[in-house]
Amino acid sequence: MFRSLLLLSLIVGLCGCAAGPGLFTQQQPVSNPLFVSTSNDELVWERAVEVLHGYHFEIARENRLARTIETHPQVGASIFEPWHGDAVTIADRLEGTTQSIRRTVQLSLQPSEQQTGYLVSVVVLKEKEDLPGVAANSPGAATFQESTPLQRDLDPVVGQTTASGWVPLGRDTALEQAILQRLFANYAQ
Repeated sequence: MFRSLLLLSLIVGLCGCAAGPGLFTQQQPVSNPLFVSTSNDELVWERAVEVLHGYHFEIARENRLARTIETHPQVGASIFEPWHGDAVTIADRLEGTTQSIRRTVQLSLQPSEQQTGYLVSVVVLKEKEDLPGVAANSPGAATFQESTPLQRDLDPVVGQTTASGWVPLGRDTALEQAILQRLFANYAQ
């Protein structure tokens, strides 16, 4: 199993075609917070939301008075999901393949001190799932039995027996840089 994952990751890394836009490429780092020289707050806001949607993040909270955007946690991409851009490096993809990972993005769009533009800061928090034991999920209750009459139970799947715990892993600076670079490109248009 490990050899096949290693071989597949090498193929994906060498092909580059399935790697998604900007994956595995070395670009100049962008400062965090990113300075955007415009006074159009609607433009800054809408382009930030557009970039988050490009990474398939769903917006959990938008506060225009505080100028903050926070996303729902998104499950990390594996090597079998090249269309998701939240796992920027091959190490992140391998980790997402073998361990449940999720990421949350927090954006802050604050006016600069000189009122000549905005400072857009990006924080990506990464967590891994910590189950107290083996998850005892079974498809048995969700399937139809041939030997028993049909029952009209509309909610047969009950989920895990215990709640998942999430262990913070800190900031994901690689994804922060990828988001900042895409923001930089969008604001330059």
